[in-house]
Order: sequence, then structure tokens, then C-alpha cells
Amino acid sequence: MKDPLAPHHSQARGGPLRGGRVPSGTGPRPHVEPPEAGAEVEGEDFARVDWWGAELDGVTFTRCRFDDAGLEELVTRRCVFDQCVLTGVRMGGSRHLGTAFLSCRFDRARLFEATWEGCKLTGSQFPGAQLRPMTSTECDWSYASLRGADLSGLDFSGQRFREADFTDADLRECDLTGADLDRARLQSTKLRGADLRGASMDEINWRGFDVTGVRLDLVHAVQFARAHGAVVAG
Repeated sequence: MKDPLAPHHSQARGGPLRGGRVPSGTGPRPHVEPPEAGAEVEGEDFARVDWWGAELDGVTFTRCRFDDAGLEELVTRRCVFDQCVLTGVRMGGSRHLGTAFLSCRFDRARLFEATWEGCKLTGSQFPGAQLRPMTSTECDWSYASLRGADLSGLDFSGQRFREADFTDADLRECDLTGADLDRARLQSTKLRGADLRGASMDEINWRGFDVTGVRLDLVHAVQFARAHGAVVAG
């Protein structure tokens, strides 16, 4: 079966790729320029491109590769990255406004000081990625795999993490007030000092993590007590 993420010839619509395709190699590819606004690009290989400080508006990337790409200070507005591979990408200081990263892989990505505003990162995976410090507001991280990630001290208040995987992640001192954590996996998650007041936590395994030092509300306290066999009287 053909690898669905294997690069093949570009199928760009809505705007040409300035600079076109470049033969594969091992060195940087600074001469490969970003697509124009509104372009739709499928199956393109953007490995090792240098798009420092570039701006992308309304571009859709489907099954594209950005291995070891230099995307520092990149700005995206209402773009879509669908099933893209961003292994080893450098995105420090980048800003993403209303952009969707759907089922993407960010293996070993450097995302420090990135800003995500109103973004969807649903189903994406971040093994070995550097995620802090960063700013995330009004984002949807549902179904994302954040296993083992260091997210300590970050503000995720009011954001969606439905069925996200936080196994072995570090969420100490995180602000998760009002977040949607329904069915999230919190096995062995570090949560000391985290604020979970007002968060939705339906179908959470309360036995899978230590709540010492965690700020909870009365609803959570009842859920925790019942999960440990207590009979809570009305």
C-alpha cells in the first residue's frame, strides 16, 4: 500500500507555488517560496524550506511534509494543515490565527514562544516537541496526543481537550479553569498546583492520577470521592 504521506507532485490550485519543486537533498532550500494566498497544495514536499517571517493567508496544505523546515516567526491566518508531517520543524515565535492543524505530526518540533489564537489542533501528535513557553487562547486540542509533554504553567482556561491524551504529561501549575476535559486521559499526569475549577471532566479516570495540591470544585470533589468508593449523601 502506498504511504499516504509520501511526497508526490504538487497539485496546487488557486495560486502557483513560487519557486516550484526542488529536487530532494540534504541542505536548506531557501529558494522555495511559500504558496500564494488561497492556494490549495496536496502532497508537496517542503522539507528544509526557510520561510522565516513569512505570512500565509487562507492556504490549505493536505498531506504535505515540512521535515526540519525553518518556520520561525511564521504567521498563518485561516490556513489548514491536514494530515501534514512537521517532524523537526522550527516554529519558534510563530503566530497562528484561526488556523487548523488536523491530525498532524509534530515530532521533535520546536514550538517555543508560538502563539495559537482560535486554532484547531484536533488529532495532532507532539512526541518530543518543545511546547513551552507558548500562548494558546480559545483553541481546540480535542483528540490530540500530548503524552509526556511539558505544559507546566501554561494557561489553557476555557479550551477544549476532549479525549486528549495527557498520559505522563506535566500540567503542574496549569490554568485549566472552565476547560473541556471530558474523557481525557490523565494517567500518571503531573497536576500539582493546577487549577481545574469549573472544568468539565466527565468520564475521567480519577484513580489514574494524584490530586494532591490540585484546585478542584465541589463537583469534582464528589466525582473523586465516588471514584474511590465513597457514598456521597445529598
